[in-house]
Amino acid sequence: MSDEQWHLKFQPLNAAQIAEILTWRYEPPYDIYNMGDGTNDPIGLVEAIDYFTQPEYHFQAMLRQPGGELAAFCSFGADGQVGGGDYSLPATDIGMGVHPANTGRGLGHIFAGAAIDFARRNFSEPRLRVTIAEFNVRAQKVWLRQGFVPGQRFVSNFGKRPFIIYIRE
Repeated sequence: MSDEQWHLKFQPLNAAQIAEILTWRYEPPYDIYNMGDGTNDPIGLVEAIDYFTQPEYHFQAMLRQPGGELAAFCSFGADGQVGGGDYSLPATDIGMGVHPANTGRGLGHIFAGAAIDFARRNFSEPRLRVTIAEFNVRAQKVWLRQGFVPGQRFVSNFGKRPFIIYIRE
């Protein structure tokens, strides 16, 4: 898939897109990123909508153009942080989820690059930060190629998984 076929538009996530994200299913070991339980749980959907529409998280849909299908989503703020890490250094935290059909295909640089550009245009803090599960070598390679450098390694408070915080000055 060539880069010129991928143009992404950002817009705040809406309820229909959030419901779609809850259906995304990843193969192990990436299944830790599954957000819903795969059912049409109305209470879970209401809770997810409430979370994803919190203004301080700045969740954005990444829509493939033309067509407008939801290709990925990202957040800018505390949602990108993982409990147990040291986030005392000021930075814009980026969190991201990519549609399972778009993972493992060499497209990560497109999504990461678009999120970086969005952060630069919309947030005043020049330092950018991503937190990546230690096992997720695919994501680590993507962000390293975008100029991020590994920093703190820690074990999360929830799930007791090892993570690495990456910074780009």
